[in-house]
Amino acid sequence: MRVVTDDLGRTVTIPVKVTRVVSTAPSVTEMIFAVGGGDRLVGVTTFCNYPEEAKEIAKIGDTMNPNMESIVALKPDIVFVSTASQIEAFMKTLEANGIAVYVSSPATLTEVLSGLESLGDLFGTEETIGKLLPDLRRRVDAVSLKVQDEKKPGVFVQISREPLFTIGADSFLTHVISKAAGDSVTAGVPTAFPKINPEAAMAYSPEVIILSDSEDNQEPNDAFKNSPAVKNGNVYKVNADLLSRPGPRLVDALEQIAKYLHPEKFK
Repeated sequence: MRVVTDDLGRTVTIPVKVTRVVSTAPSVTEMIFAVGGGDRLVGVTTFCNYPEEAKEIAKIGDTMNPNMESIVALKPDIVFVSTASQIEAFMKTLEANGIAVYVSSPATLTEVLSGLESLGDLFGTEETIGKLLPDLRRRVDAVSLKVQDEKKPGVFVQISREPLFTIGADSFLTHVISKAAGDSVTAGVPTAFPKINPEAAMAYSPEVIILSDSEDNQEPNDAFKNSPAVKNGNVYKVNADLLSRPGPRLVDALEQIAKYLHPEKFK
C-alpha cells in the first residue's frame, strides 16, 4: 500500500498498483481516461458519456445518488468523488468495505492540470502524462500570449435561461473567463453557480454573453434584451459539457471563449 493526498488535502491509503476504480462524476471520468487509466474504470455514472468508451462501463447511478450496493459489488480499490458532500454521504459505507475515497475537486484551470498530474502518478501512467500535460500547457500558454494585452470585455455566462443561473466567485469558469481575457461580471457573486434575479441581471449590462449550449438555453434571458451583448450580436454558445466539467476539455472551452472574445487575435 502507499499514501497519496487528494484535492482536499486528505491522506488516502491505496494499493501500489491500482486496478479497479469507480468514478462518481463525468469530469473525473474524463480525467482518468485522459491520463491513461480508463482501462481500470469498472463503474461510472449515467452522466459519464465521454469518451465513447465510458458509455460501455457499468453504471452506478448518477452523480448525486450513486448506488452504494452497486459500487461495493464492483470491489474497487478507489472510488473517486468530486465534492466533499459526496464524501459525507457515503464515506462510512465505503470505508467499512475497505474502499478508499479520493476527492478530485479542481477549482481553477491550473488545478485541473495539477490534478491530472496527480492522477498520472496514482495510476502509474507517467509516459501518458508526459505527453498530455506539455500539450495542454502549450495550448493554455498560446491563448495567454495572444490575448495578454487585450481589453477585457464584460462577460455574462448563462448556465440556464429560466431560472437564470450563472457563474460566481467559486466557479472554475470564472478563472477560465479571466484566462481568456474576459471580465466575468458576476465574479463577485458568492458561490459557484448562483441564481440571479432579472433586475440584477439587467444591471450587469454585459458586452458578451456565453450560453451553456443545452436544449433549454438557446437564447439570452429577456433581462438582457437591451444589453450591449445582444444589441451588438455578441452572444455565443459553448458545449454545456465543456463548461460544466473541470477536466482536460476545459482547455477546449478556454480556446473557444478566447476566440469569441478576441476574434481578431485568432484569424
